[in-house]
Amino acid sequence: MRFATLMGEGRAEPVIVASDGKHFCAVSATKPGFAGDLVDHIATGERLREPEQWTALEGRTLLAPIPRPRRNVFCVGKNYHEHAKEFAQSGFDTSAASGELSPEFPVVFTKPFTAVVGDRAPVHAFEDLTRQLDYEAELAVIIGKPGRGISKERALEHVWGYTIVNDVTARDLQQRHRQWFIGKSLDTFCPMGPWAVTADEVGDPANLDVKCWVNGELRQNANTRDLIFDIPTIIATLSAGLTLQPGDVIATGTPAGVGIGMKPPRFLQPGDTVTITIDKLGTLTNTIAQ
Repeated sequence: MRFATLMGEGRAEPVIVASDGKHFCAVSATKPGFAGDLVDHIATGERLREPEQWTALEGRTLLAPIPRPRRNVFCVGKNYHEHAKEFAQSGFDTSAASGELSPEFPVVFTKPFTAVVGDRAPVHAFEDLTRQLDYEAELAVIIGKPGRGISKERALEHVWGYTIVNDVTARDLQQRHRQWFIGKSLDTFCPMGPWAVTADEVGDPANLDVKCWVNGELRQNANTRDLIFDIPTIIATLSAGLTLQPGDVIATGTPAGVGIGMKPPRFLQPGDTVTITIDKLGTLTNTIAQ
């Protein structure tokens, strides 16, 4: 089942999205008395019945499926072999001096909820702060069942579903501050969506094509089987001493083909459009504001 969040009458409303991607039904219509957001629904662990009546989605404002995560979005860096190599050779990776190409353990950082925006929402250029704006297409995991000390063997039992994230990055800020939080956490730097798709509909998350276009030019083209650290490893690593909660979002890393990996680097400019598709999860499109 696919879910989204729409801006309704003065509030964000979680909805079920029909298989055609053109119609919706409010979660509250199939769940009498429900007045929460998508995270509240996820926390109940309930499976909803297929709606009998649908409303046209056209003309509605689509937010991120989880427009305000309860906690920062967890992110994993340098998690595809070829991207780890291009990043190490780019001159922007402060760990490259040690000769590291692929990390020994997952590299984890976070993005605050203020960075989250939805499909078709503009991404601010922040030209007064950065001249090296970059894109990163990523599969994101949504936690459903809470847990701490989760084993790799049981990890997927804690996954509610998946969505798409664009880990927008100001490379100059990332390099200047020698850590990744500031350069990746400016407002609008975490486009998410368009849908959140339940795990049963996605199937095997270790075999999903990830593609990204900039102004119609294919830049990233990979598959999640190329992850250095797979989803069970990521969940086991994060939950070791840290309780994961329903609605937690984990971006799993980006493949090769980002702007800094090109020679010379090709950074995003105002007016550029970034389009990301991942198998079974739809298409996320955002334009850099002018």
